[in-house]
Amino acid sequence: MKRIKIDRSKCIGCLTCTTACIVSHDCVDNRSRIALSSKGKYAPIFCRHCDKPECVYTCMTGAMRKNPDTGIVEYDKNQCASCFMCIMACPYGVLKADSENNREIMKCDMCQHTESKNPQCVARCPMHAITLEEV
Repeated sequence: MKRIKIDRSKCIGCLTCTTACIVSHDCVDNRSRIALSSKGKYAPIFCRHCDKPECVYTCMTGAMRKNPDTGIVEYDKNQCASCFMCIMACPYGVLKADSENNREIMKCDMCQHTESKNPQCVARCPMHAITLEEV
């Protein structure tokens, strides 16, 4: 299984990763699926696609599920009841409500909709601080 990792010593807080995410997902409200830590300098916090994801366990409808083949925690907006239990359960604070359609959840999907081998935050990081690594 692959996860997005960041080397904070290389990150300069330029937020190119968030812009790449916004462009990749064609977000009209300019909101990224990447959460930001503002301690000292802005730095991205990525969905960890946990082995035992709390967002999946608290989802009463099955809208959040862990793909057994890829290891990615996936979200199906058509099954979502908009209870936001997944947001409250995430220990990393990386899930958020979509401000355009407040009934949907925004989370990292590893840019599965693109033809690229890497998520766009990884591909576009000018400092190569963000990598996709096998864990």
